[in-house]
Amino acid sequence: MKYYARVGQTEYEIEIDGDAVYVDGERLEVDLRQSGVPELYSMLFNARSYELLIEPERFNYRISLRGEHFDVQVEDERTRRLNAGRKTLALPEGELAVTAPIPGLVVKVLVAPGDAIEEEQPLVILEAMKMENEIRAVRSGVVKKVEVAPGQRVEQNGLLLTLE
Repeated sequence: MKYYARVGQTEYEIEIDGDAVYVDGERLEVDLRQSGVPELYSMLFNARSYELLIEPERFNYRISLRGEHFDVQVEDERTRRLNAGRKTLALPEGELAVTAPIPGLVVKVLVAPGDAIEEEQPLVILEAMKMENEIRAVRSGVVKKVEVAPGQRVEQNGLLLTLE
């Protein structure tokens, strides 16, 4: 599976194939293992040992390595395709139904009726296939009605909320 990691303005394409790790097409010898502390990892890279503190944040990971801190945004190829598809759609004027792109469980509803939202703002967190997916606004507007609540299951194309 491919992942895309952004650190500052630089993006890296990462492919993991079994034990092999490729960064921008170059195979790297990396062994990453979690230690006894959930966020603490031990990494062997080019025959050198490193300790990493990897703290998941809302949309990023904060990685501490040898006293330096890096904010890393990671996107898998499926999420990337979904986001790219959203940007190419012609958006209708007026009311816009926001639907679930995949079936899943609503984990969080991040907006309420009457909230003014901006394009790309997270609206709902949907858990599917053991992953949390952010459902983001494809345009700015005002939340007219929220149709789901945390803990509710939704089918693919199920109505989550309506924007106006």
